[in-house]
Amino acid sequence: MFYIKNIQQLVSHGNPEVRKTLLEIIDAAIAKADPYPATRELVQIQCDQLMVGDLKFNLTPPPRIYILGAGKATFPIARALEDLLGDRITDGLVICKYGQQGSLDRSKLCLASHPIPDESGLKYAKKVLALARQTRPGDIVFSCITGGSSALMPLPVSGVNIEEKKRVNRLLLTCGANIVEINAVRKHLSQIKGGFLAQQIHPRARLINLTVSDVIGDALDYITCPTVPDTSTFDDARATMAKYDLWEKVPASVRNHLKNGGPHQETPKAGDLAGHTIHNFVILSADAACEGAVEKAKHMGLETMVLSTMLEGESKELGGTFAAIAREIVSNHRPLAPPCVIIGGGETTVKIDGAAGSGGPNQEFAVAVALGIDHIGNVGAAGVDSDGTDGPTDLAGGIVDTYTLTQAAESGIDLFDCLKHHDVSPALKAIGGAIETGATGTNVNDLKIMVILPKT
Repeated sequence: MFYIKNIQQLVSHGNPEVRKTLLEIIDAAIAKADPYPATRELVQIQCDQLMVGDLKFNLTPPPRIYILGAGKATFPIARALEDLLGDRITDGLVICKYGQQGSLDRSKLCLASHPIPDESGLKYAKKVLALARQTRPGDIVFSCITGGSSALMPLPVSGVNIEEKKRVNRLLLTCGANIVEINAVRKHLSQIKGGFLAQQIHPRARLINLTVSDVIGDALDYITCPTVPDTSTFDDARATMAKYDLWEKVPASVRNHLKNGGPHQETPKAGDLAGHTIHNFVILSADAACEGAVEKAKHMGLETMVLSTMLEGESKELGGTFAAIAREIVSNHRPLAPPCVIIGGGETTVKIDGAAGSGGPNQEFAVAVALGIDHIGNVGAAGVDSDGTDGPTDLAGGIVDTYTLTQAAESGIDLFDCLKHHDVSPALKAIGGAIETGATGTNVNDLKIMVILPKT
């Protein structure tokens, strides 16, 4: 199976050998992060017992089984559970991003907007909460909440409407904050995030969280935050607002709620959920795509280095760093000698002040690399969002090589200016550097990868 839809087009531009190597590694990396086989490996039925890792649940008499979820990697988990459990499932509802392909038989597949929430997500969030409130003692509730659930399952606190929630999301996504800082704010503006959904499930039901991490360090309350105790506080949310100068930019309702929020409005903590039975399984860690890339690169005979699986910060700055490493390898054969690959993972950001065009953090990373590797050898690099949508675009990311800067100039495109104005998508499309996958069904950390082959 090939996740990248336009491989032939991408290989036909620039350095075909370098690009083909990069794209094969990227495809293997995405495949490694597929939640479907990971779920089927963890969840099994043996002799009228439901096995979830080391847990065992009797299926006689049959318990009521529910599936609840939201996120960009949620559908394959729900489908794997349906394929295994079939008509043993009582009911379920999962919310996925518009464009999600496939169907479910025993659960409802609902579609909503990401990364900016919409009214459909609000409607379905209320239905998820209502379904949680139907649970009874002895029920088994599978929660498959993955990255993207904050936008796909919005349920603002009283006094904040969905339009105001949209505005806050846009500000948070463009201010340069990391996901932990962003979610500290979002959880304290929600009636369903931050453990509130878990609180509505009957305490004597068995809640089983199956999740895919897109957060560095795999912190549960930032991966599957509606169904686990929250560790963040109103003070954390207020710190994010102050750090990124957001107080005067958000609607008054949001400002008032966050400034005045006290203990009685705080998200559920460990003590609040102490009477609930919650089992947590991270079926794919945040660095799963990096692991897949390493395996494929070694199989291809490349010297391999994982620079870090915890990359953060401004995407274009990281691109400059990768370009400097490429120049060091080409000139001095250190820290590796060609043929080799440098791999990184994490969640980099783009800070936007004022108007911007079309692009995303992985595309900006790729363009920044291109600016620093012009005609230095057999070098190529790519940045890819594992879910298939980089930022608010329909592209998964970007791929460049040492000919990219020249190709852009010949087409009348100033890549430096495109990067400056956060408008890199049109440029990458015009010069054959835009990676297209569509929805991949997974959502682990982004992949940054660079290949250096011997000079020819």
